[in-house]
Amino acid sequence: MGQCGITSSKTVLVFLNLIFWAAAGILCYIGAYVFITYDDYDHFFEDVYTLIPASIIIAVGTLLFIIGLIGCCATIRESSCGLTFAVILLLVFVTEVVVVVIGYIYRARVEDQVNHSIQKVYDEYNGTNTDAPSRAIDYVQRQLHCCGIHNYSDWRNTRWFKESRNNSVPVSCCKPNISNCTGTMSRPGDLYPEGCEALVVKKLKEIMMYVIWAALTFAAIQMLGMLCACVVLCRRGHDPAYELLVTVDI
Repeated sequence: MGQCGITSSKTVLVFLNLIFWAAAGILCYIGAYVFITYDDYDHFFEDVYTLIPASIIIAVGTLLFIIGLIGCCATIRESSCGLTFAVILLLVFVTEVVVVVIGYIYRARVEDQVNHSIQKVYDEYNGTNTDAPSRAIDYVQRQLHCCGIHNYSDWRNTRWFKESRNNSVPVSCCKPNISNCTGTMSRPGDLYPEGCEALVVKKLKEIMMYVIWAALTFAAIQMLGMLCACVVLCRRGHDPAYELLVTVDI
């Protein structure tokens, strides 16, 4: 029965190391996705420290690839680096728990950050593609299907609206199925009815949840990996029936 447990633990550990390689790619992808998305919304969220969780999971993803390689060698060859492998897993596990905590902290701050900065961004809008705030607003309004901060009427309070004097909002407020839409407020049915503030907050919170769930999922997998590593290490050298997963003929 003991030998069966050892073999099962080693087999599961090898399988988990393969999962670590896949996890490394997934974590790096999620981290890169957060960076790219943040670049689209950075004018609405001024706190660059929000990228800390994404930076950490990219680093963890890179480390997981190395861990997978070390783990396979340690498990199959029964090398002395097995203990090192278990310790590294523990450190990565703790790091991912930290990512979850930081993620929840910054997720709670998203709404205040957006509320603080969104009015400023709309005030800086000038309608040109060369202007970064203008590109950001047009992008968000098209992608999230929204117009203004709370609704399209918020544009009346912007400098761009007062200077243009044409009673219109940017064409990025126009619904895609409306042809020849000019953004005029005299035809509100042509415009997105929902404001952008709530949708930007929702989008940023969703992005942060991707980071949190990714960290939680792979932390659970690493916990299983640590348990299997401990079983193998604790029984190694103490069980006369213990055998290598792969024997090497000399």
